[in-house]
Amino acid sequence: MPYLEQELDKRFNLFRFWESTDKNQFLKDHSHLIRAIVGSTSIGADAEMIDALPNLEIVSSFSVGLDKIDLCKCRDRGIRVTNTPNVLTDDVADLAIGLILATLRKICASDLYVRRGLWKESGDFKLTAKFTGKSVGIVGLGRIGSAIAKRAEAFSCHISYYSRIEKLNSKYRYYPSITILAANSEVLVVACPLTEETYHIINREVIETLGPKGVLVNIGRGPLVDEHELVSALLEGRLGGAGLDVFEHEPEPPEQLFGLDNVVLLPHVGSSTWETCKEMADLVIENLEAHILNKPLLTPVL
Repeated sequence: MPYLEQELDKRFNLFRFWESTDKNQFLKDHSHLIRAIVGSTSIGADAEMIDALPNLEIVSSFSVGLDKIDLCKCRDRGIRVTNTPNVLTDDVADLAIGLILATLRKICASDLYVRRGLWKESGDFKLTAKFTGKSVGIVGLGRIGSAIAKRAEAFSCHISYYSRIEKLNSKYRYYPSITILAANSEVLVVACPLTEETYHIINREVIETLGPKGVLVNIGRGPLVDEHELVSALLEGRLGGAGLDVFEHEPEPPEQLFGLDNVVLLPHVGSSTWETCKEMADLVIENLEAHILNKPLLTPVL
């Protein structure tokens, strides 16, 4: 983000790792100078990078997700870690609702229908499915999952959820199994963090249970869904549709999905608004400055 780059450059000695063609040589050349890393959804601080930086003190991530950071290694080395929670919750939740509507109402396909002149040539677009009153299951009722549920309530949806533990203060119905949640959902929204335990949490069984009339929406992380199983289910009609902002191998989504009109594909833009990205950038910088000044971190993870 240009704003983040400019603000970092004003305040710190900024090493532009993303511009380097030889990453290993870059780390060797600057290893003893680097005290902080600014990460993102695509690159963070893995064990190899942390080992290459003996003076690393803090990782400040321009993201809420922590799956690109080796937290165990950071903990062992005493390296501080921060992220950007809260500020992006509304944007991601808004996008989740947008994906649900776009998938059920086939907004992208009908837009293309008009642009190609097919409305005049072939008549009215085919009927689609309504969102109001649908049963919505949410995988992960954290900040973002709760914000999605609140928005879905405005559409008179019946909301239930699955998480590691039941939220005792929640008014939504809890299911102790993700498969049972899928069986009771017409729309299943994936909004949990990516961890070893949640990798491929949406597997063949869950997809089969959601079924040929069900819609899967993923605004979490790509590897939460077994993409091979998802693609085959969509191609074979065993799943009704999907709205996807994230993929297993970004930026390379499965090309088999490109021709399907019951799938909406976005390039990982859940928090990508000018307003939110500026807030996230400011939070990244404020955490770095707090660390340097020995003040409490604003959003500490470690």
